Amino acid sequence: MRYFTPGANVSERGALPPPVAVSTVIFALREETLSLPLVKRIKEPYGGLWALPGGPVTWDESLLHIAYRTLYDTTGLQPQYLEQLYTFGEPGRSIAQRVISIVYWAQLNDAQASASAENVHWFPVRSLPHMAFDHEEIIRYALRRLQAKVELAAGFLPETFTLAQLRHVYEEILGHALDVANFRRQVLKDGHVIETGEVMAGKAHRPAKLYRAVE
Repeated sequence: MRYFTPGANVSERGALPPPVAVSTVIFALREETLSLPLVKRIKEPYGGLWALPGGPVTWDESLLHIAYRTLYDTTGLQPQYLEQLYTFGEPGRSIAQRVISIVYWAQLNDAQASASAENVHWFPVRSLPHMAFDHEEIIRYALRRLQAKVELAAGFLPETFTLAQLRHVYEEILGHALDVANFRRQVLKDGHVIETGEVMAGKAHRPAKLYRAVE
């Protein structure tokens, strides 16, 4: 993305149409903690700071394709599905020039979140570093969206899981502990998960039942 036009002064740059970029927020459960990958910027502005993976909008690609491509190019991650989150374009987002960012988000299970790349690090969503642009605000917005869709929590787990594992994901998303009995009653009443008829292998003394998400 070009932030400066050669030979243009501040006034002239301010008269140019703002560049458009795509960024992606990827949530995953890493070491049982809700986390996301960030990329260390190697160019100005904000060189050396952490930012969401993304890149500039090109002339010949759809926004969704750009989101997938830039995410893979920067992190090696390949989610099965991306959802458009919001468009961020307030003045002052960048110290160099106004930038419009179209943001996508997705969730990955543990197997999908194993990829990594140079200059990429996974951070807990509630322990973020100092970040470029307004990306911390974007992450908070995405977390609120995830909290509003907390029934998607099973998407962070393997195909089958225990209710204790599912409750832990809910707690990571919501940011607080849940009552065990109330959680069990509510999640089964909502019908988002069903029993598989199997139990967790290798567990003695009443092994936990396994569940799976309802499509």
